[in-house]
Amino acid sequence: MRAARWSRLIRITAFAAAGFSVITTSLAADIPEPATYRMDDYRAPVPATLKGARVISGEEARQIWLDGKSIFVDVMPRVPKPPNLPPEIIWRDKVRENIPGSAWLPDVGYGLISAQTDAYFRRNLSRLTGGDLAKLVVFYCIADCWMSWNAAKRALEEYGYRNVIWFPDGTEAWAFDGHELKPAQPEP
Repeated sequence: MRAARWSRLIRITAFAAAGFSVITTSLAADIPEPATYRMDDYRAPVPATLKGARVISGEEARQIWLDGKSIFVDVMPRVPKPPNLPPEIIWRDKVRENIPGSAWLPDVGYGLISAQTDAYFRRNLSRLTGGDLAKLVVFYCIADCWMSWNAAKRALEEYGYRNVIWFPDGTEAWAFDGHELKPAQPEP
């Protein structure tokens, strides 16, 4: 894992030196893994580990995706419609692009989720895995975002999934490596 992050850091540095804008991520070596869920400041450096889960790089994510035997779950939150939007203003949801074939389960990565969101998460994971708690499930969102860490931890500790993978660099690494992203719709 450390070698993959260093490799990514070197590529990002070269990309920036060539004059392109970049999003940088922390190496996370000094970010401790908390005992419970992250409850705020979700867009921040993440730890390099998640107890009970396998943590993968972009290259590993691509190989797992190509194998076609796993479920990819995007947990990026959905941008909510502003509550005081004047009626004459047309609201358009922000387009989310994710790894092709992924299920988008927005808002399940918060530290504290409602009973309704919990039921939505459980129901969709069960449907996607066919109720198989040993099915390989890959959780991601974007780099330096605790949402996928929280969701993967919840799947492991609360729901009993045993074959959980966390892809901390998410769609940013996927796109950076030159792989296609597709427009997504949230699962019902």
